[in-house]
Amino acid sequence: MISIKKIILFLKGMAMGAADVVPGVSGGTIAFISGIYEELLSSISSLNLKAFQILFSDGIKAFWKHINGSFLLTLLLGIGTSIALFAKLIKYLLENEAILVWSFFFGLIVASVWLVGKQVKQWNIKNYIGLALGTIIAYYITLITPTSGSDNLLYIFICGIIAITAMILPGISGSFILLLLGAYTTVLGSVSDLLSSLKDGNTTLLISSLTLLIVFGFGCVTGLLSFSKLLSWLFSKAHDFVVAILTGFLIGSLNKVWPWKHATEVFIKHEGEANEEIVPLIEKNLSPFNYTEILGEPHQLTFAIILCIVGMLLIVLMDKFSPEKQ
Repeated sequence: MISIKKIILFLKGMAMGAADVVPGVSGGTIAFISGIYEELLSSISSLNLKAFQILFSDGIKAFWKHINGSFLLTLLLGIGTSIALFAKLIKYLLENEAILVWSFFFGLIVASVWLVGKQVKQWNIKNYIGLALGTIIAYYITLITPTSGSDNLLYIFICGIIAITAMILPGISGSFILLLLGAYTTVLGSVSDLLSSLKDGNTTLLISSLTLLIVFGFGCVTGLLSFSKLLSWLFSKAHDFVVAILTGFLIGSLNKVWPWKHATEVFIKHEGEANEEIVPLIEKNLSPFNYTEILGEPHQLTFAIILCIVGMLLIVLMDKFSPEKQ
């Protein structure tokens, strides 16, 4: 029988999946504010050599318990279900109601700053320095101009490590980091090439695209296992300082999720094809009123404020009725 706890965990996974679909929003943020972040890091970092020694010596049941398998599986099912169900919907909303979507996430992150920040048991000079450091790093990342990148396999492997590392950090989007590294179109293009090669029977294209994706995947696994272990260790040694830095990441990321933007540089994905898409590379934040003046489109300020408040209230309610407080 499925327990209420597993249903709640599945829903948290769905929330993480929905966040990961939105460029500029991290699933790690949702994991942190929903109270499963440290358990997630601990579970991922337990996938080590010792885990496989347990598998061969004590069997699958002991291995499953060691890696917290039920937790990971339930969470992954939630993430996968969300991506499958909502990816197209969120993409549609971002294309047609971007201001409202970004307003909701802006409110979500503003309230998350409060929720995560209050987990610091004692605010002192060291923790305020951590807060400032996290804010500056995250803010600077949102300002970096994307590079042209490379399709060199070693570079793609490194991009996988960096992107997945960013993805598990609250406030930093893995897809946005890929964009900065110039690997976003390369990786996305390889997925498209793989599907095309399977359809057309192009063996050469199939091998090249599959090789790139496998190398990228190995990079992701390497980054996930190594960085989750490091973060778990840091939490055990300097919990408040790490939380202060992560709170800063959330503050700095607000620059990326500001609702009123003007794209000053774009790239065209699938150029000339039926599914051609214009993706913003560099965006400038505008005030709601300048937005209307420059782009000639309604600023939707009233609805934006409402959605922002809804996002904030969602976090407050999530905190008030969290299982830990029952």
